[in-house]
Amino acid sequence: MNDQRSAAEPAAAAVAVPEAVTALEGAGRPWADRRAALAPIALVVAGGLSVQFGSAVAALLMPKAGALGVVTLRLAAAALILLVICRPKLRGHSRADWGTVLAFGVAMGGMNTLFYLALDRIPLGIAVTLEVLGPLALSVFASRRLINVLWAGLALVGVVLLGGGGFDRLDPVGAAFALGAGAMWAAYIVFSARTGRRFPQADGLALAMVVAAVLSLPLGIIESGAKLTVPSTVALGAAVAVLSSVLPYTLELMALRRLPAPTFAVMMSLEPAIAAGAGFLILNQALSTTDALAIALVIGASIGAVRSRSGSAPRREA
Repeated sequence: MNDQRSAAEPAAAAVAVPEAVTALEGAGRPWADRRAALAPIALVVAGGLSVQFGSAVAALLMPKAGALGVVTLRLAAAALILLVICRPKLRGHSRADWGTVLAFGVAMGGMNTLFYLALDRIPLGIAVTLEVLGPLALSVFASRRLINVLWAGLALVGVVLLGGGGFDRLDPVGAAFALGAGAMWAAYIVFSARTGRRFPQADGLALAMVVAAVLSLPLGIIESGAKLTVPSTVALGAAVAVLSSVLPYTLELMALRRLPAPTFAVMMSLEPAIAAGAGFLILNQALSTTDALAIALVIGASIGAVRSRSGSAPRREA
């Protein structure tokens, strides 16, 4: 889940670059080559850790600024940082370009807002598990393969286990927010790809981040008001922005230059497990055996759907 996930364009580029594939196929090569092949995987793992530990820090900040206040601080700080780094050009874009980046920003803002509202009510690991169902559903529908019905059913079993058979064990509003965040994540992926095709480098991301920040600003002010101006709160909000947006996006962008997109997608499916670990270490959110099994089922379904989709897709030529 997370707003730095605008990786569709570099992901496609990674598939199209033969070196990215052959770097992972050298079983008998020297240790230096193997280490080079593992480097992008390490970058993706580091990005995932940064995202989820950033979410844990955001949960600690919520008592001070509220869920909507934290969203505003995160998006505003990330927007400022990306504007300084990217310096996107405002001229030379068509009306369709601006419509795409606007939709991307709305999806980004909605995804973050709903996720943090969920995080305020349910544990981090469970929130991310429910959220990842959005991209999983998108993958299943896009592939149109019968095998993916099995993966969808496996994920559904995991969701039922998380809800204890009826979601009365979980806060139902929090669970609904997480599922809504998943739907917005799926929309985010679609508009991320379109934005990447219309804007160079990360310009589209920076502009969409501004849209998301502007949309969240009234909500944050209404909920938190003057709390958003407290220096310690602003500093923590900036830390959340760096951990959950700027740093992961940079690491993943570097990784995708040398890593095939299917491998990247499989590794992204592990985020619920990373989130559960962050929740346990920072927020003392221990999971029951049933919760752990449910998360494992959703992760397995996500990996299976990604692998079956990538296996059916025709290879692109460089």
